Amino acid sequence: MSDYPTAHIPRVAGVRPARHRRPAPGDADAVDLSALLAEYRQVAGQRRHHRRAAPETETPASTINGTDVLATPIRTPTARTTLAPAATPAKSRAGRNLPAAIGVSLGLGAAIIASLFIYRPSFVGIAILAVAVGIYELVTAIRTVEARPSLIPLLVGGVSMDVAAWYRGTGGLVVALLVTVCGVMIWRLADGASGYLRDVSASVFVLIYVPLLAGFAVLLTHPDDGAARVLAFIGTVVCSDTGGYSTGVLFGKHPLAPVVSKGKTWEGFVGSVAACCGCGALIMTLTFHEVWWKGALFGLAIVVTATLGDLGESMIKRDLGLKDMGRLLPGHGGIMDRLDSLLPCAAVAYLVLSAFAPV
Repeated sequence: MSDYPTAHIPRVAGVRPARHRRPAPGDADAVDLSALLAEYRQVAGQRRHHRRAAPETETPASTINGTDVLATPIRTPTARTTLAPAATPAKSRAGRNLPAAIGVSLGLGAAIIASLFIYRPSFVGIAILAVAVGIYELVTAIRTVEARPSLIPLLVGGVSMDVAAWYRGTGGLVVALLVTVCGVMIWRLADGASGYLRDVSASVFVLIYVPLLAGFAVLLTHPDDGAARVLAFIGTVVCSDTGGYSTGVLFGKHPLAPVVSKGKTWEGFVGSVAACCGCGALIMTLTFHEVWWKGALFGLAIVVTATLGDLGESMIKRDLGLKDMGRLLPGHGGIMDRLDSLLPCAAVAYLVLSAFAPV
């Protein structure tokens, strides 16, 4: 029997002790040092000793399942320097970019005034361009539902209607409308019978809403004082929009038509009536040398028509599920979002001025 204790392992010549042997990769007896370190760090009461990236605060020990353990340290992140967000453009109560809207309105107004006083037929060109863009926007919007208006005959016929209104007056406008309706009906035959009535009806609606009503603005330019008539019509509509907006923002509390438009109020409508009647009275007395009450009636007719036109287009957009008809004009939307009140007011202005201030 050996004299050495049983716990002592004798050294064998030429062989290293087992406790000094480095285990080979894949050896069953190899020890995973990473796992041991991880288990060591999870022992209750042990603290981690490493460089901290941020100041720490510790919570007192708590009891979990009857055992007191040290709660996990709560890290308090260091303060970070953040950049302030870029300033967003000022928006109106309706969610519009107000500076852009004012700039676009001033630019369009300057172009219209210059066209009327420098070369009157150029105003007809501006109207025809607006009609073409408006037809495209309205057809594109309607096509988001099942109806499929015919774009090409509508563009060709719509432009032809306003050109005929300039050269042939009301008779040319009506004849061009009838010819265009027949052209739309024939064009749609190629797509079959399915949805024929629906598509033709949508096309006729586009013709009446955009080029026919715009044709009355062209008719206003025919007389020698055509520039004054067009400016009276547009200026009164602008007073309706401006007076209604400013009064509605300051005093608006009672919705005018909440189902159609939540932004319009009775207070804003009263402001529009006051602004339009005052503007109409001044225009009628100073420009056309008529009695003031004719101008007040002219302004009243314009404000009612403008309000109904705006609500009508809002109803169309709600039915189609759209906020704007387009994105061409910053702060306004599309061309049709500006023509919504101008188009019906053009017809009313032509009829009222023809009766109150005949040529």
